[in-house]
This record gives sequence, C-alpha cells and structure tokens, in this order.
Amino acid sequence: MAVRAILGIRRWRRNPLCRPTDRHEAWLGLSALLLMLVAAPLLGWGCGALTEDALRATAREQRADRHLTSAVVVHELPDESSPFALDAESIVTEAATHTSVAARWTAPDGTERSGTVSTTSETTAPGTRIRIWTDGHGAPAMRPMDASAVRTHAVLAGVGAALLAAGAVEAARRLAVGRMVRRRYQRIDRAWAETGPDWGRTGTGT
Repeated sequence: MAVRAILGIRRWRRNPLCRPTDRHEAWLGLSALLLMLVAAPLLGWGCGALTEDALRATAREQRADRHLTSAVVVHELPDESSPFALDAESIVTEAATHTSVAARWTAPDGTERSGTVSTTSETTAPGTRIRIWTDGHGAPAMRPMDASAVRTHAVLAGVGAALLAAGAVEAARRLAVGRMVRRRYQRIDRAWAETGPDWGRTGTGT
C-alpha cells in the first residue's frame, strides 16, 4: 500500500483530480518507508552495540569472579535437579549435553564444599573428577559468557529492536491512513447531506 502511494506521488502532483489527502497519504507512506529503511536499522545497530558493551562488561565481571576447579563425583542425579543444567552459552548454541551430579570440591578459601552441579563429562561414575565453575565464595556457578555468546545476544537484540521499530512505524502509518480515510468519508457524507436533497432538480424550476 505504501509503495503504491509513493509511486503515485509524481503522477498525482499534476493530476487535477488528486485530493490533498491523496498527497498526504503518499508522503506519509514515503516517510514511513524511509524510517523503516534508515532509522530502524540504525536503532537496531545502536541497541546491539549497547547490548554488546553491557554483556562484555558482565562477561569480564564473571571471568574475574568465577573460577574453574576440580570436583569429585559422589553420584549421578536426574538432569532437572541441577539449577545449572544450562549455562549462558548453551542456551544459545545448544551444543552441549549436561548431566547433573552430586559432587564435592574445595572452595577458593580452602573449605570443603558439596552439592549439585552440572557437567558435560561423558563419565560420571562415583569418584570421577570433573571440572566445574564456582563463584568467589565457592558456590556452583554457570560458566562465564564467552565472546561468541556475547555477539550472538547482541545480534539478536539488535535485530529484535530493528524489527520492533519497523513494526511500530508501519502500525503508526496504518493508523494515520485509517484516520485520513475516516475523515475523507465524513467530509463526503457532509457534502452529500448538503447537496443530496437537490440532486436531480437542476432545471426543474423548483
């Protein structure tokens, strides 16, 4: 609809039958198209860049606070029992199969800890040593986000923002055109109400 209106701008400018609302609708469609082609991508790029900066800062904090340590498997548990069944990167890539186990390990302060952790190790027999991530207090933690996860989240945020902006522009255009059409019909109804009773009486002498 917007494209058809835009293509008609040049023709309507010289058309004596063109109504002002037709020109307004065409310029509105052109403005909406430019916003969707220029402003929406710029907004998406800006949103993606801000998201990437924020996630990079979060990833740096995670790498500074979390530590990779060795744990000993006590016994295997159902997958759903671990609160760390999926880490931030696996949610995006779905590249790893996690198994929940009960394990014990040594915290950074030297104290012994035990609890439920998640591992991608294919061997989870009791006594097996696995590698897990812990926070600064020795509690189990998700693996820090890496560069690929940060980029993936940033791209998704940027694309989502661009699509949302384009959808909002198109919705606003449709709303404005709908109001124009309603006003056009209202003016036609008023004009018909004023001239309709005299329709066909020209030259009758009444």
